[in-house]
Order: sequence, then structure tokens, then C-alpha cells
Amino acid sequence: MVFSSFVFLFAFLPLVLLLYFCSPDKAKNAVLLAFSLLFYAWGEPLWIGVLLLNVAVGWAGGLLIERGRGRRMAKTALIAALIFQVGVLVYFKYTGFFVQTLQPVLPFPVPFRDPGLPIGISFFTFHLISYLVDVYRGDAPALRSYSKLLLYISLFPQLVAGPIIRYADVQEQLSRRRITLEGFSTGIARFVVGLGKKVVLANTLADISTVFLDGDLGKLSLLGAWFGIVLFALQIYFDFSGYSDMAIGLGRMFGFHFKENFNYPYVSRSASEFWRRWNISVGRFFRDYVYIPLGGNRRNPAFNLFAVWFLTGLWHGASWNYVLWGVYFGVFIAMERTFLFRILLVLPSFASHIYFLAIVLIGWVFFYFESIGRGLAYLRVMLGFAPAPLANTELAIHLQNHLFLLPVAVIAATPLPAILHRRLAAHMRPGFARGLYANTLVPLACLAILTVSALLLVGKTYSPFFYFRF
Repeated sequence: MVFSSFVFLFAFLPLVLLLYFCSPDKAKNAVLLAFSLLFYAWGEPLWIGVLLLNVAVGWAGGLLIERGRGRRMAKTALIAALIFQVGVLVYFKYTGFFVQTLQPVLPFPVPFRDPGLPIGISFFTFHLISYLVDVYRGDAPALRSYSKLLLYISLFPQLVAGPIIRYADVQEQLSRRRITLEGFSTGIARFVVGLGKKVVLANTLADISTVFLDGDLGKLSLLGAWFGIVLFALQIYFDFSGYSDMAIGLGRMFGFHFKENFNYPYVSRSASEFWRRWNISVGRFFRDYVYIPLGGNRRNPAFNLFAVWFLTGLWHGASWNYVLWGVYFGVFIAMERTFLFRILLVLPSFASHIYFLAIVLIGWVFFYFESIGRGLAYLRVMLGFAPAPLANTELAIHLQNHLFLLPVAVIAATPLPAILHRRLAAHMRPGFARGLYANTLVPLACLAILTVSALLLVGKTYSPFFYFRF
């Protein structure tokens, strides 16, 4: 089940909201838990056993850590629980990758049957790691209730594609939440904006970008190659930030306050700034649970940085192109820390922004093509090292047919719409005009986005979010 589907929009969500708000306070968590497990089991009932087992091990591990606090028992319990969580992730997500990588150099065949990939396993594993480490550090108490930990892990807004919510940030909200009319309406608006990002922009951009990215590279023009990767860059932004918006909005409807996961990353002026704005929760996770424990900037910073970006790439997928993509960004971030940042500071803002755009667009080529050979062939066209024309008829036709799509998408990826909204609301005097804007025009805009999205979903085949594969 995906947020951008008729089943979710017009059956699942209204039903869970109805039952949640009709239930007494002591039953609200039970309602959320039941619907969260239904949400996960809807498409893959087989894998719910993996989820329940991982949570059970995490729950037991947390209790043992707290019971043995201050003694070796706590560290032993933490290590054992982490080995189990990471081991399950490695088995399902990476064993086939490791076998395929090693098979050519082994003198004997290694029989392996791909077990399949439980949806969202990367995210719920990271949530469990967050829980265990936060309990070990004393940042939050261990949960005595298995069902409450299961709710934290399986909460349907963030279950299958994040954002990664630290246990310490929501521990109190698992027991006590306050829902206001303003908060609920803000959640609805945020959800609808995310839906529009996914259905109206990301899906449309995906339909066009694949023409250039997956087509015959022998017929691709230089500008067509840039056009295709720009479309993909916008597509993945609207797809993933749209999901995060919807998750944050859903959380607000039920009284949860999740931190922001995107902060207009394409306005960045460096690779370092980009990763402070893009998928913030994953960056924060690797900083808090990998980089700093390894020693951070105090001990072996170069190795720690390489380890973080190697793991960041590998986390995104069991393929060498993701590792290459992660290391690629790690190299530029290391260069920026060493000397590039001083140069970028004195450059005009447009020059540093052009540098960043070139870096990130080339990076998206590595990310998109699981075949490194095809990715390098695409890059040769982009960079003018292949015998390709500057432009061709195919590019001209798509530019003409989608004349307004690219400018609208580019503007929507900047803070301009949000700034305009805030200034309109702030500069209106209290009274009729402000009330008309806040209580009529904004809800009507949300209704329009919802209507257009629903119309575009009619007859649409299953269209999961891009990050579901991770």
C-alpha cells in the first residue's frame, strides 16, 4: 500500500482517522498499531514475521541493556542485539550482492537463492539501532511494553521509507500526544502538498526522464543527456521529499511531531551543504551512530569520513554503483573540508552554485545506472566525449510538449513558494483578508491539489515511491 493510491486515500486513511478519534485515549495506540501492521502486511504479509521478530529482539535487548547499566552486561547486550539487527539486514539485502561479487574469484560455485527483500527493512533496522543505542547511552529509558516499541517501529507514516525518527525524539509522544485543530489542519495541508509533489510532479517527470535515461544512448544528444538527468534530479527530489511531507503530515494528524527531512537541497553551494539539506534524517543517523562513535573529527577523520560515505552508498542499494556514488560524494566533501571550501567562500554565489549543480548532477548518473558501464557511457555523452549531436528532434519535441513543466518544477524545488506564502500571511492585517487567505484560499488550493492528484491517479498502475527499494 502506498500513500498515493486510492485504497490509502479513500479507504485506509479515513477509516483509521475515524476509529482513532472515536476511541478512548487508552485505546488510541492500539488502533494505530493495528492499522500500522495492516498497512505493512497489505502487500507482503510474509515479511511481517521478520518485522515482529526484529522488534522482539530489540525489545529484549533494550531491557537487558537497562538491567545491566554500568556493567559489562549492558555492552554485551547492546553488541548482541546490534549484531542480530545488522545480520538480518545483511542477509536479506546484501548476501546476494556479496555472492555475486565473490563468485568470479572463487574456485567453486556458491549456491544461493535470493530470499527477497522485506519492504522498509533498511528503515526499521535503523530505527531499532537508534532505540538500542539511545537506551545504552541513557538518552531514553527502555520500553517495558513490547507493543509500544512495536508502535514506534511500525508506525505507518514512517515505516517503509522514513524519515528515520530517533527514539529519543518521540519517546514521550508514544505515551502522551496533544492534537489540536490547528495541528491537524497543518498535517492535512502538509500531506496534500506531499501528494502533489509525488503525483503531479515526480510521476510526470519520471515518465519523461526515462525516455532519455533508458533510451538508445547512440541516439542521445549532449543537451538531451543533461535534460534527462536534470529531470531525474527533480523527480527523485519531489518523490522523496513528497513522501517525507506526507509522513510528517500524517504524523501531525495523530499528534506526532517529526523533524524536517528536506530543506531545499538544490539551493546549496557545495556538496557538504547539500547533505545537510538532503535526507537529513539519514545524514544525522550516520553522524550520530557511525561517524562520532568512530572518533569523528578527533581521531582518524579521513577514515571515518570514508567509512560513513561507503556505508551511505551501500545503504541505498546492494550494487556497486551506489557505493561509487557514496564514495564520490565523500571525496568531494573531503576536498571541500581540506581546501575547496575556502575557494567557494570567495567565489560569487552563482559560480559556487554552478559547481554544486555539476557535482550533484554527475552524482545522480552514478546513482541512477546500476550498470556502471552504461552510466559511464551516459557521462561520456553528457561531457562531450562521445560523438553525439548538441541537440536533436526528440529533445525539441519534449521541450515543446512540456514547456511549463520544467520551470514549474524548478521553482517548486526552491524556497520561493514557501517564502511567498509566509509573506502573504504575515503582511495581511488581522481581519477579513487574512481570514479569507488562511481559511478559504489555502484550503481551496489544497483541495485543488488533491483533486488533480486523484484525477491523475485514475487508471494509473502501481507507482511506489523511489525509496521503497531501499
